[in-house]
Amino acid sequence: MSNLSIRKILVAFSAVGPGLFLIAYNIGTGSIITMAKAGAEYGMTLFWALVLSCIFTYVLMIGYGQVTLISGKTSLHNIKMHIPRFGKPLALYIIVALIIGELLALMGIMGIVADLLQEAISMLTGGVLVSTLSITTVLIVLLSLLLWNGQYQMFEKLLSVLVVLMILCFLYVFIAVKPDLNEILSGLMPSIPNQPGSLGLIAAMAGTTCSAAVFVIRSIVVSEKGWDASQLKTEKKDAFVSSLMMLFLSGIIMAVAAGTLHVMGLRVTDTVELIQLFEPIGGKFAAIVLIAGITGAALSTVFPIVLIAPWLISDYSSRPRDIRSPLFRTLGLLGLCFGFGLQFVDERPPAMMVFSQAFQAFILPAVTIPILILMENKSVMKNTPISVYLKIGVWCVLLFGILTSYLAIVEFVN
Repeated sequence: MSNLSIRKILVAFSAVGPGLFLIAYNIGTGSIITMAKAGAEYGMTLFWALVLSCIFTYVLMIGYGQVTLISGKTSLHNIKMHIPRFGKPLALYIIVALIIGELLALMGIMGIVADLLQEAISMLTGGVLVSTLSITTVLIVLLSLLLWNGQYQMFEKLLSVLVVLMILCFLYVFIAVKPDLNEILSGLMPSIPNQPGSLGLIAAMAGTTCSAAVFVIRSIVVSEKGWDASQLKTEKKDAFVSSLMMLFLSGIIMAVAAGTLHVMGLRVTDTVELIQLFEPIGGKFAAIVLIAGITGAALSTVFPIVLIAPWLISDYSSRPRDIRSPLFRTLGLLGLCFGFGLQFVDERPPAMMVFSQAFQAFILPAVTIPILILMENKSVMKNTPISVYLKIGVWCVLLFGILTSYLAIVEFVN
């Protein structure tokens, strides 16, 4: 291979750096559970909600990226310093809301992992039953040691291999199931099933895909990468690649669930029902692969979740982001303790996972309004013209956020 070809490949990979990071962060247990539940209960009927969520994710990624690249400052800094009167309270609200949403997700994640590992141990040992509390305790201790020593990069690489294996299996099942193209296309027509739980599920699909945390963290990642206004085109390409990949992976999970669980009449009310996703592969090996993949996807998102609090606090207070600092270690360990949550709450992990993703829908308007304000601030944007289409797109995201927030409220009240 020529040096020119190698350079082109390296440039291509560097162009999608933040996007790949956010795909790994966003496509986790929340996406798997939510998309599997949507496909199991309604087939491809709610595919439109996923498509809209990914389109609006792309729009808001561009909005946050442009404000960060042109201003040279992260989103929280701009919100705090350049929105008169309401900037500081709004930034603090975003921080608190994001932390609460992520901790709720952590409770669901650890509950799902404990259930799946309990099932795997039982399958491999001929019926030996280990309590989920014991499994959760071992995992929390292991994760705490890795966090304290700051030595979890190699651990996350191992988990990434498991996630890739699971994705390949999803692709295989997708091909084996051969979903009807007409059914997928019919799912692009917006409709809301008249069944209990459908509104909350739509909100959860929006929350897990068009996640408020993604936009705030993306601003920090882009800033850390050292990009500036000269990388605006690269930033758009990066946003497009990451949004398209999220749509592709989430859509496959939904289609697999529609072709397996939906046909079998399963609704993903219990974690173990997820094993039936690989029914077309069959056998104990398929079940172990799925369990290993979901466990890898789950545990690979634990560290970003527990570190989001010190990360956002450091960004808000303009402190250096040092994962070995007392702030990161203390708040990280405290966050891990929430992994025991479902051991003391009478709620099934899939339900908690969907609830945590629906909660994210409440935060979307709060992270959309500031970008609309900042894009009109000439001192922040340095008189750089912003596309009318981008402004219209962000307004559409705001309306979508208000709608999904309303659906989540109606679901919670009911």
